[in-house]
Amino acid sequence: MNTILSFHKLISNQRNVVKRFYKSSISLDKLYPNSSMLLKTPTPDQVKAPDGLKFNGVIPVEELDITYSRSSGPGGQHVNSVSTKVDIRFKVNAANWLNEDVKKQLIELNKNRLNKDGYLIIKSDRTRSQQLNLADAMTTLRNMIWKAAKPAPQISEDTIDRIRIRQEKQNRERLIEKKMRSMTKAQRRETPVDI
Repeated sequence: MNTILSFHKLISNQRNVVKRFYKSSISLDKLYPNSSMLLKTPTPDQVKAPDGLKFNGVIPVEELDITYSRSSGPGGQHVNSVSTKVDIRFKVNAANWLNEDVKKQLIELNKNRLNKDGYLIIKSDRTRSQQLNLADAMTTLRNMIWKAAKPAPQISEDTIDRIRIRQEKQNRERLIEKKMRSMTKAQRRETPVDI
Protein backbone atom coordinates (compact mmCIF):
# COMPACT_ATOMS: atom_id res chain seq x y z
CA MET A 1 0.00 0.00 0.00
CA ASN A 2 2.82 2.30 0.90
CA THR A 3 4.56 1.62 -2.39
CA ILE A 4 1.38 2.41 -4.34
CA LEU A 5 1.09 5.79 -2.60
CA SER A 6 4.73 6.59 -3.26
CA PHE A 7 4.28 5.54 -6.89
CA HIS A 8 1.27 7.89 -7.28
CA LYS A 9 3.26 10.65 -5.60
CA LEU A 10 6.13 10.10 -8.01
CA ILE A 11 3.81 10.22 -11.03
CA SER A 12 2.11 13.41 -9.82
CA ASN A 13 5.52 15.02 -9.21
CA GLN A 14 6.57 14.11 -12.75
CA ARG A 15 3.37 15.67 -14.12
CA ASN A 16 4.05 18.86 -12.17
CA VAL A 17 7.60 18.99 -13.51
CA VAL A 18 6.34 18.46 -17.05
CA LYS A 19 3.70 21.17 -16.58
CA ARG A 20 6.30 23.61 -15.31
CA PHE A 21 8.76 23.10 -18.15
CA TYR A 22 6.47 22.27 -21.04
CA LYS A 23 6.12 25.03 -23.65
CA SER A 24 3.67 24.89 -26.48
CA SER A 25 4.86 25.26 -30.05
CA ILE A 26 2.76 28.41 -30.26
CA SER A 27 3.93 29.97 -26.98
CA LEU A 28 4.91 33.63 -27.24
CA ASP A 29 8.61 33.07 -26.61
CA LYS A 30 8.72 30.59 -29.50
CA LEU A 31 6.69 32.80 -31.83
CA TYR A 32 8.71 35.93 -30.99
CA PRO A 33 12.17 34.72 -29.93
CA ASN A 34 13.83 38.16 -30.17
CA SER A 35 11.22 39.93 -28.02
CA SER A 36 11.82 40.69 -24.34
CA MET A 37 8.18 39.80 -23.46
CA LEU A 38 8.01 42.72 -21.02
CA LEU A 39 5.01 45.00 -21.33
CA LYS A 40 5.86 48.63 -20.80
CA THR A 41 4.22 51.93 -21.60
CA PRO A 42 6.50 54.22 -23.57
CA THR A 43 7.09 57.73 -22.33
CA PRO A 44 6.16 60.62 -24.64
CA ASP A 45 9.88 61.28 -25.21
CA GLN A 46 10.43 57.75 -26.55
CA VAL A 47 7.75 57.97 -29.23
CA LYS A 48 8.36 60.21 -32.21
CA ALA A 49 5.49 62.24 -33.68
CA PRO A 50 4.63 61.64 -37.34
CA ASP A 51 5.91 64.22 -39.82
CA GLY A 52 4.14 67.55 -39.60
CA LEU A 53 2.17 66.72 -36.42
CA LYS A 54 2.66 68.02 -32.90
CA PHE A 55 1.22 64.95 -31.13
CA ASN A 56 2.89 61.55 -30.95
CA GLY A 57 -0.16 59.50 -29.87
CA VAL A 58 0.96 58.82 -26.28
CA ILE A 59 -1.58 59.83 -23.64
CA PRO A 60 -0.23 59.57 -20.08
CA VAL A 61 -2.98 57.78 -18.16
CA GLU A 62 -1.76 59.14 -14.82
CA GLU A 63 -2.64 62.66 -16.05
CA LEU A 64 -6.29 61.66 -16.65
CA ASP A 65 -9.11 61.44 -14.14
CA ILE A 66 -10.83 58.13 -14.94
CA THR A 67 -14.02 57.17 -13.12
CA TYR A 68 -16.36 54.22 -13.54
CA SER A 69 -20.09 54.20 -12.93
CA ARG A 70 -23.17 52.11 -13.62
CA SER A 71 -24.20 52.07 -17.25
CA SER A 72 -27.73 52.73 -18.45
CA GLY A 73 -29.66 50.66 -20.94
CA PRO A 74 -30.24 46.92 -21.32
CA GLY A 75 -28.02 44.31 -19.76
CA GLY A 76 -29.99 42.74 -16.94
CA GLN A 77 -28.35 41.97 -13.63
CA HIS A 78 -24.86 42.63 -15.03
CA VAL A 79 -25.69 46.30 -15.67
CA ASN A 80 -27.05 46.71 -12.15
CA SER A 81 -24.05 45.16 -10.41
CA VAL A 82 -20.94 46.20 -12.39
CA SER A 83 -19.68 49.72 -13.05
CA THR A 84 -18.89 49.55 -16.76
CA LYS A 85 -19.47 53.14 -17.89
CA VAL A 86 -16.20 55.08 -18.24
CA ASP A 87 -15.83 58.82 -17.69
CA ILE A 88 -12.47 60.40 -18.64
CA ARG A 89 -11.72 63.99 -17.64
CA PHE A 90 -8.66 66.17 -17.88
CA LYS A 91 -8.01 69.89 -17.73
CA VAL A 92 -6.88 70.89 -21.21
CA ASN A 93 -4.97 74.02 -20.20
CA ALA A 94 -3.06 72.13 -17.47
CA ALA A 95 -2.04 69.25 -19.78
CA ASN A 96 1.73 69.71 -20.03
CA TRP A 97 1.98 66.73 -22.41
CA LEU A 98 0.15 68.67 -25.15
CA ASN A 99 1.54 71.42 -27.36
CA GLU A 100 0.01 74.89 -26.80
CA ASP A 101 -1.29 75.06 -30.40
CA VAL A 102 -2.90 71.64 -30.03
CA LYS A 103 -4.54 72.72 -26.74
CA LYS A 104 -6.07 75.81 -28.38
CA GLN A 105 -7.34 73.83 -31.35
CA LEU A 106 -8.69 71.06 -29.08
CA ILE A 107 -10.65 73.63 -27.07
CA GLU A 108 -11.93 75.26 -30.28
CA LEU A 109 -13.08 71.98 -31.85
CA ASN A 110 -14.67 70.52 -28.69
CA LYS A 111 -16.40 73.45 -27.00
CA ASN A 112 -19.48 71.36 -26.23
CA ARG A 113 -17.43 68.71 -24.38
CA LEU A 114 -15.78 71.23 -22.03
CA ASN A 115 -17.33 72.11 -18.69
CA LYS A 116 -17.08 75.53 -17.06
CA ASP A 117 -13.91 74.52 -15.17
CA GLY A 118 -12.10 73.73 -18.43
CA TYR A 119 -12.25 69.93 -18.15
CA LEU A 120 -12.66 67.93 -21.34
CA ILE A 121 -15.14 65.10 -20.70
CA ILE A 122 -15.32 61.86 -22.67
CA LYS A 123 -17.82 59.14 -21.78
CA SER A 124 -18.27 55.62 -23.07
CA ASP A 125 -20.84 52.95 -22.25
CA ARG A 126 -20.85 51.22 -25.62
CA THR A 127 -20.15 47.71 -24.37
CA ARG A 128 -20.80 45.64 -21.25
CA SER A 129 -17.06 45.48 -20.51
CA GLN A 130 -15.28 48.11 -18.43
CA GLN A 131 -11.97 47.60 -20.22
CA LEU A 132 -13.52 47.83 -23.70
CA ASN A 133 -15.31 51.04 -22.70
CA LEU A 134 -12.03 52.45 -21.37
CA ALA A 135 -10.30 51.55 -24.64
CA ASP A 136 -13.16 53.16 -26.61
CA ALA A 137 -12.95 56.38 -24.57
CA MET A 138 -9.15 56.50 -24.95
CA THR A 139 -9.47 55.97 -28.71
CA THR A 140 -12.04 58.78 -28.88
CA LEU A 141 -9.70 61.09 -26.94
CA ARG A 142 -6.71 60.14 -29.12
CA ASN A 143 -8.70 60.79 -32.32
CA MET A 144 -9.84 64.18 -30.99
CA ILE A 145 -6.23 65.15 -30.27
CA TRP A 146 -5.04 63.86 -33.69
CA LYS A 147 -7.71 66.00 -35.35
CA ALA A 148 -6.64 69.06 -33.33
CA ALA A 149 -2.95 68.42 -34.09
CA LYS A 150 -3.50 68.16 -37.83
CA PRO A 151 -2.26 71.34 -39.54
CA ALA A 152 -4.68 73.48 -41.52
CA PRO A 153 -4.60 72.62 -45.23
CA GLN A 154 -2.70 75.06 -47.45
CA ILE A 155 -4.81 76.59 -50.22
CA SER A 156 -3.02 77.12 -53.52
CA GLU A 157 -3.18 80.35 -55.55
CA ASP A 158 -5.14 78.57 -58.33
CA THR A 159 -7.81 77.47 -55.86
CA ILE A 160 -8.10 80.99 -54.45
CA ASP A 161 -8.50 82.39 -58.00
CA ARG A 162 -11.18 79.80 -58.85
CA ILE A 163 -13.12 80.61 -55.68
CA ARG A 164 -12.92 84.35 -56.43
CA ILE A 165 -14.10 83.86 -60.04
CA ARG A 166 -17.04 81.69 -58.89
CA GLN A 167 -18.10 84.27 -56.32
CA GLU A 168 -17.96 87.08 -58.90
CA LYS A 169 -20.03 85.02 -61.35
CA GLN A 170 -22.61 84.21 -58.64
CA ASN A 171 -22.85 87.90 -57.73
CA ARG A 172 -23.40 88.88 -61.39
CA GLU A 173 -26.12 86.24 -61.82
CA ARG A 174 -27.79 87.34 -58.57
CA LEU A 175 -27.83 90.97 -59.69
CA ILE A 176 -29.26 90.01 -63.12
CA GLU A 177 -32.07 88.02 -61.45
CA LYS A 178 -32.74 90.93 -59.10
CA LYS A 179 -32.96 93.36 -62.03
CA MET A 180 -35.34 91.02 -63.93
CA ARG A 181 -37.57 90.71 -60.85
CA SER A 182 -37.71 94.47 -60.40
CA MET A 183 -38.59 94.96 -64.10
CA THR A 184 -41.41 92.38 -63.80
CA LYS A 185 -42.81 94.18 -60.76
CA ALA A 186 -42.49 97.57 -62.49
CA GLN A 187 -44.51 96.27 -65.47
CA ARG A 188 -47.26 95.10 -63.11
CA ARG A 189 -47.46 98.56 -61.54
CA GLU A 190 -47.96 100.40 -64.81
CA THR A 191 -51.57 101.45 -65.20
CA PRO A 192 -53.21 100.51 -68.48
CA VAL A 193 -54.27 103.44 -70.68
CA ASP A 194 -58.04 103.60 -71.47
CA ILE A 195 -58.94 104.55 -75.01
